[in-house]
Amino acid sequence: MSYNMTNVLGILFANSHDETLPELSSNRTMGSVPFGGRFRLIDFLLSSMVNSGMSTVGVITKSNYQSLLDHVGSGRQWDLARSDGGLTILPPYGSTGNGQYNGKLDALMNAMGYIVKTPCEYVIMSDCNVIYSADLSKQVEAHIASGADITCVTVTGDYTQSETADAITFEADDSGRVLSTVINPTRSGHYTMSLNTYIVKKQLLVDLVNDLVPRGKCNFDRDILQAMTQKLNIRTYEYTGYYSKISGLDSYYKANMELLKSENLEKIILKKRPVYTKVRDDAPSKYGLNSSVTNSLVADGCVIEGVVENSILFRGVKVSKGAVVRGCILMQDTEIGRATEVSNIITDKNVKIGDELCISSAEGSPLYIAKKRVL
Repeated sequence: MSYNMTNVLGILFANSHDETLPELSSNRTMGSVPFGGRFRLIDFLLSSMVNSGMSTVGVITKSNYQSLLDHVGSGRQWDLARSDGGLTILPPYGSTGNGQYNGKLDALMNAMGYIVKTPCEYVIMSDCNVIYSADLSKQVEAHIASGADITCVTVTGDYTQSETADAITFEADDSGRVLSTVINPTRSGHYTMSLNTYIVKKQLLVDLVNDLVPRGKCNFDRDILQAMTQKLNIRTYEYTGYYSKISGLDSYYKANMELLKSENLEKIILKKRPVYTKVRDDAPSKYGLNSSVTNSLVADGCVIEGVVENSILFRGVKVSKGAVVRGCILMQDTEIGRATEVSNIITDKNVKIGDELCISSAEGSPLYIAKKRVL
């Protein structure tokens, strides 16, 4: 018999890892970074929680969270606009604390009133820099069956130094019990790497936070996962499905481009576990008589009169006559002028690129153009 997931509280850290993607998170949280033509990064874990039967989710924010508030609103798109449970935004200065988080434990202390008040028995905590679609009930059931204090959702494989530069890795025995934890390994190798999703009994989490924070220990990774491997029963849960992890602009670009392969897109956006997002009521996209679009994701509201190849176009993008777009991510309401050629670039929202220009970057190393820039 499966576990009743309404007894599980979801906690999402919207600002975690902002520093790894400063280009896109300088004016927004990591959770509200646009992705895949119509989504935000927070949509994927939030949708997994809802699809798994969870009905109570708190989103912890720290700064630059106006776009996040605009996006998630009351949680209606995720069926979380409800009086019992539902979606709750937990901003800084929400309690008597000073609102300046020094780490996840500090942020959890600020949200302690909310956490204690929920009737849930377990907590799933996650960051927003990982994209995957999973049945979280299986993870909770494995956590309960193992008798673990904390379960860490992980993947195992060969990773480069850039992929592990903002990662937590574990050494575990054959049963999955963690023997040691390494934070941000400095070399490539074969690792069991965290997907930044953790399952813990609520009362244990409350006790740990109340014990550690007053003693100046505020870092969940260092002060719990690393320091308490002998004291706590910390175990891994191996995730074997498709995922992407954002650790910089290059990995963000790569994760988007991987969605152009239908097999990857189908593993993220499943009919039985759809990804929900805020709906913008745009007209269908329009294609000119001489336009050409190949192997691209095009959201609604676009007007395409030129050539688009191997690209991702968000809502309201305009590609003028004679323009050529190759290997690009063009965010909402970007405009490409007549006879302009762009390749391997990322434009933020409301960028305008004029006529008869040529802007390109090396393949795999995209050029970023900031929000509202006019070129």
